Amino acid sequence: MIAAWIAALSFCLWVYLLAARGRFWRMASAPPDLNLPLPSAPHVAVVVPARNEADVIGRSIQSLLEQDYVGRFRIFVVDDHSSDDTASVVLKAASRDERLTLISAMPLPTGWTGKMWALAQGVEKAAEFHPVYFLFTDADIVHPRDSITGLVMRAQAGNLDLVSMMALLRCSSPAERALIPAFVFFFFMLYPPEWVNSPKHETAAAAGGDILVRTDALARIGGIAAIRNELIDDCALARKIKQNGRVWLGFAPNTCSIRGYGTFGSVGRMISRTAFYQLRHSVWLLAATILGLAITYLAPPILTFSGGWATLWGGTAWLLMSIAFWPTLRFYSRSPLWAPLLPLIALFYMGATLHSAIRYWLGRGGEWKGRAQDIKTHIAA
Repeated sequence: MIAAWIAALSFCLWVYLLAARGRFWRMASAPPDLNLPLPSAPHVAVVVPARNEADVIGRSIQSLLEQDYVGRFRIFVVDDHSSDDTASVVLKAASRDERLTLISAMPLPTGWTGKMWALAQGVEKAAEFHPVYFLFTDADIVHPRDSITGLVMRAQAGNLDLVSMMALLRCSSPAERALIPAFVFFFFMLYPPEWVNSPKHETAAAAGGDILVRTDALARIGGIAAIRNELIDDCALARKIKQNGRVWLGFAPNTCSIRGYGTFGSVGRMISRTAFYQLRHSVWLLAATILGLAITYLAPPILTFSGGWATLWGGTAWLLMSIAFWPTLRFYSRSPLWAPLLPLIALFYMGATLHSAIRYWLGRGGEWKGRAQDIKTHIAA
């Protein structure tokens, strides 16, 4: 009887997720209204924080320099104390195109994350260009030629203060093929674009690799300093902007991340880096998350083989889960045979979340490009 009730609860959860969670699973993004008078296109300043990105930043910068945007735009790369050839790659490109400027980051002050400090310095320098919009993008993002044009069109057509596009993440290695589509699925489940884009919902989010923000909207929230200590900075920025403005989140299948996660361990570390931070370091939220994931993802396939009503409800919940996951798999050109394996993938993400909490409790926190972050501090009595 207990198994049947748990299975029925799982079934109800998946009915809710499919029917009432902002249709997050559809992976459908409407095209922008093309009403922008391009001859008067506003100035755009592109700010790229970069730390040890020599292997990817060349392609990213080249894609930005090749934009077909008819207005003026400038690119400001902030080298965040790289120990590789990041600066050399950027300087080589800058020597061929005056629209590109390299900035060397100042020492990281207390209370700031490295990326936010780099962005803040890029924004300060870019302000001399008097941009109407800032485009914040990562050093691993390769943009199609119409990327800036499309973002500005979207912003002006909807009178939006922030427009963000989820880039197509690399899905080449076995680990990426198994885990990356689920990463996108879980992200949109947490932040359904329909809710993010609606003024009626408080839900706000952005994808950090591709964010266009209106200059005056950024100034209203106090600039980058308002989110200076945030690790999940893209969503923090969207929340701040949406408090007094409008934001929009979608996805861009032609905007690609070329950052590779070749092993299951590297994907796990990417998740673990901020998972417990997102739970606000709360043991109770961690326990609730693990329990919720177990009921939502693990219970259906297990209870499918229990017999009786548990089999009926559990099997139906498993089927609904697979149906919900299929559009994301199709978007990433993955076989539908992966859909029933979502419970195993969710188990991996549960493990990464627990790993994140354990590292925090041990005082190790996460790490990005050799820089420790989210470290638990112990204050002596």
